[in-house]
Amino acid sequence: MDEILGVLAAVLSSALGGTSIGATRYLVGSIDPLAIGSFRFGIGLLLLLPLTLLRSDRWPERGDWAATIGLGILFFALFPILFNASLIFTTAARGALALSTLPLLTLVIGAALGSEALTWRKSIGVVVATLGVAIALLTDLGSAPSGAWRGDLLMMAAALCMALYGIWSKPLIRRSSPIAFTTMSMAAGALCLVLLSCVRDSFAPIAGFGAPQWLAALYLGAFGAALTFYLWAFALERTTPTRVAISVTVNPVTASLVGAWLLHEPLRWNLAAGIVAVFAGIWIATTTGRRAATASQQT
Repeated sequence: MDEILGVLAAVLSSALGGTSIGATRYLVGSIDPLAIGSFRFGIGLLLLLPLTLLRSDRWPERGDWAATIGLGILFFALFPILFNASLIFTTAARGALALSTLPLLTLVIGAALGSEALTWRKSIGVVVATLGVAIALLTDLGSAPSGAWRGDLLMMAAALCMALYGIWSKPLIRRSSPIAFTTMSMAAGALCLVLLSCVRDSFAPIAGFGAPQWLAALYLGAFGAALTFYLWAFALERTTPTRVAISVTVNPVTASLVGAWLLHEPLRWNLAAGIVAVFAGIWIATTTGRRAATASQQT
């Protein structure tokens, strides 16, 4: 049951991440990416901190503080900088596909570090889900600007940050709690982004913000940061990093659905086919084969 809850939490987290792309695309015309990240994780921190204190959750141990802060800077500061910078050079479709290398990176790095066993079922599931993303984005992959490979590499570097965070944070989350660990690590990343935004004077445009801009910023903080990354940590506590990472293939699919709903972007046959392939890949990677299940019951 813990495995199932972990996978469902990861899928919901990635789905929320996909909806957050719409809010980010709306705000990027008003303020720069550093300020967007500051709002997203700053508001997320303000929501998570009182919840953590009210619940009296167990904070990371003193010996884990350095690792927690380091992972927070890696995931909540460096990752959004690389993610946003990549979209300067490449299209959203190519960027989404590059980010979908996350489960493959997690699988390979986890096996190399000995933190997770490499199985055929997980490998096939990762490949099927990634192919599903490629199918869903098929019509947009050809329209790439000159030098798009730079953005693709930056997005893969962002995926690498996310993979390392998922692998290295799992034991730290188990020694504390999902909310407390996420709160402390998010605080480290948010502080870095706010300091950089102040140095670059990135907050100046907020003087002209209206209600829509503030609502988009609040949505990013509440749902795109606090809830999304709490669910991510909740999932990592209950299942393997690869099973959590493969859920990121849901992200571009939900982003396309939100784009169709809010921005009236067309829905094509390939999106439906991609959705089927993505969920088939997740099912393959996150379930146990009949032989393995029988063997585990016998032992």
